[in-house]
Amino acid sequence: MNLTLGLSLGLFLAGLLSAEGQQKASVPQSVLVSNIHPQGWKEERNAQDLARRNMEFGFKLLRKLVLNSPWKNVFFSPLSISTAFSLLCLGAQDSTLTEIKQGFNFEGMPERDLHQAFHHLLHKLNQEKEDVKLHFGNTLFLDQEMQPQQKFLRVAKSMYNAEILPANFQDLENTQERINEYISHKTHGKIDNLIRSIDPGTVMLLTNYIYFRARWHRVFDPKQTKEEDFFVGRNKSVKVPMMFRGGLYDMGYDKQLSCTVLEMPYQQNFTATFILPDKGKMRQLQENLKADVFGRWKKLLVQRVVDVYVPRMHISGTYNLKKTLSQLGISKIFEEHGDLTRISPHRSLKVGEAVHKAELKMNEKGTEGTASSGAETLPMERPQKFKLNRPYLIMLYETTMPAMLFLGKISKPSGK
Repeated sequence: MNLTLGLSLGLFLAGLLSAEGQQKASVPQSVLVSNIHPQGWKEERNAQDLARRNMEFGFKLLRKLVLNSPWKNVFFSPLSISTAFSLLCLGAQDSTLTEIKQGFNFEGMPERDLHQAFHHLLHKLNQEKEDVKLHFGNTLFLDQEMQPQQKFLRVAKSMYNAEILPANFQDLENTQERINEYISHKTHGKIDNLIRSIDPGTVMLLTNYIYFRARWHRVFDPKQTKEEDFFVGRNKSVKVPMMFRGGLYDMGYDKQLSCTVLEMPYQQNFTATFILPDKGKMRQLQENLKADVFGRWKKLLVQRVVDVYVPRMHISGTYNLKKTLSQLGISKIFEEHGDLTRISPHRSLKVGEAVHKAELKMNEKGTEGTASSGAETLPMERPQKFKLNRPYLIMLYETTMPAMLFLGKISKPSGK
């Protein structure tokens, strides 16, 4: 089975009033590192700490997005969003910086450790192999008139591997087209038209993109896929192509949250976790998701023979995160009195928009290569049944940190 994901986040920074005479600000010297090679126990420990904080943020954001659209699919990348705003921490200070740190669970992490942890994660996650492709990156499109701090650009490049590209925000139509073409190329055509419009006055646009394609460790047989009912409500169902595979999987039941958890590994160090709440228990599950719950699930999982039914799906969603993040206490960065003077000390800046677009495609198709898809020797025991035929949660993560790449609630396997 082939999994393809494309996600992207666009942050629009608008120049407001000329602010000549503002006190000159700069990126702290402590994070000015021209060439960092992630290695050693400290970087690993900080990256693991950051991964846990990002997971906590992801669950918090999921609750807000679901609350805004309770009957719709929700699917996003907590890591993509956190990375973009952490990069902006390089340019923020005072209460604007405090809000970002509180909202994204960065509090208590020294700035140097925070940025090095992101550098370590990005270095570890970016890979291109025959059975797994994961491309993760940041790009700053800068207006030719902006004149940002060179220190900010240097650290953005060294810590976040950010590409710095010139843009002409006086010609909004051509610039928008160029940026969308760039994101489409970086996500292999999965994310098109991320930027629908650019406000006049924009002087910098930060895009964060992630592209993930992986093969299951044990693939599905397309001949086993049958059309079945998926219950979107108590008395309402839709037909979906339901894939089937019997095999050995890690599965467990959480009595506290009344849900069944099943893990399905990909090639390399990536795994999908499917969480199926008992009927009527979805709200209870959503409201109690925390990073320590994930830790508890890992202890509950036992390898057993399972008949797994997973819908083939293709979903997408676009989110303007400005309102949602404001509900999480992150508002000053979107306002005129926000402080981003470490990006440009002589200009008042704000983030005009924060757009995140995600697409998820799951089907039975495999990829070329030598992936393990042969016969499996199963113990002689009665198979458990795990059938995703009603709304469920899905989480995709890298196993060694563990770092949450994607998180979602699937209310309807096809559509939005």
